[in-house]
Amino acid sequence: MKLTADRMYQASLDKDSSFEGTYWMAVKTTGIFCRPTCTARKPKRENVEFFLSVQEALDKGYRACKVCKPLEKLNETPPYIQKLLSELAEDLSLKIKDADLSERNIEPVTLRRWFLKNHGMTFQAFQREFRMSAAFKKIKKGESILETALDSGYESLSGFNERFKNVLGASPKNSKIQTVIDLKRIETPLGTMYACAVEEGICLLEFTDRKNMDKQFRSLSTALNAEIIQGENRHFGQLEEELKEYFEGRREKFDVPLYITGTEFQKKTWQLLREIPIGETRTYRQQSEFLGNPKAIRAVGTANGINKMAILIPCHRVIGSNGELVGYAGGIWRKQKLLELEKAVLF
Repeated sequence: MKLTADRMYQASLDKDSSFEGTYWMAVKTTGIFCRPTCTARKPKRENVEFFLSVQEALDKGYRACKVCKPLEKLNETPPYIQKLLSELAEDLSLKIKDADLSERNIEPVTLRRWFLKNHGMTFQAFQREFRMSAAFKKIKKGESILETALDSGYESLSGFNERFKNVLGASPKNSKIQTVIDLKRIETPLGTMYACAVEEGICLLEFTDRKNMDKQFRSLSTALNAEIIQGENRHFGQLEEELKEYFEGRREKFDVPLYITGTEFQKKTWQLLREIPIGETRTYRQQSEFLGNPKAIRAVGTANGINKMAILIPCHRVIGSNGELVGYAGGIWRKQKLLELEKAVLF
């Protein structure tokens, strides 16, 4: 569908998130410009104009809306929260209480709302889960339960055992037979992403606003028979560094280990995606022909749609037979941005 002014205005009325990143709407009477999904009251059609970049709106003299904050990266973790998370990662025994937050001029209620919205739990619950994830790994490596409890900031072994079981569903003694999937939010120029990893490698990378994200988590948890909990993983550092290099135009191929789950057909389809050279695209029909089954166009599309490794397994390089950018769970605007970036990487 052509991106006309009327279509953009209707998308703003609908607060349609699929248009995020494709345009910004400016209000002539207030001098403010907004995202398509801004919740502020919508102005009359004759009082608005549209821009295809933030810079265009700024150059025209418009100011950023304080409600939808169009100058910020989509769903970005605020810097002060990033700092808190870094502190927790460095000291697993650290317990940040509401009084500690107030001393840092952080409103506990505001922090609680952010974590409930973005992690589905309070900040205090997040800290407990984060500590138990680290404790699980220590015990699995052979460290004693008592030492692990003390390192995690617990003075009572019974208290540690109870909390451990509440988070992981099993006592520390029985945890060695379990598997845990580590979960972390990662910031990128195109928005915040969820990354999941196990010992073998990255098993999920998705934009946080992807539709049916809960279904992706459930599918992964079922496939690996494991709990997904907040925690660090040795593969996250490499992933973040390689993504940084990719978005800066300095990396064409990812080397971080992947742990892929799916049917044999899905795995073949995803491997074929990884063989599409950067800067090039293929159609769904071409992909099905490469698989030796020209009639499997719909099956190829379905496999692409449930790919859990955005960017790493580049399903964004597959387009419609008419050349249109279709079928990207992270949003068509991101598909366009990724393809533009990859062509730029080549020069």
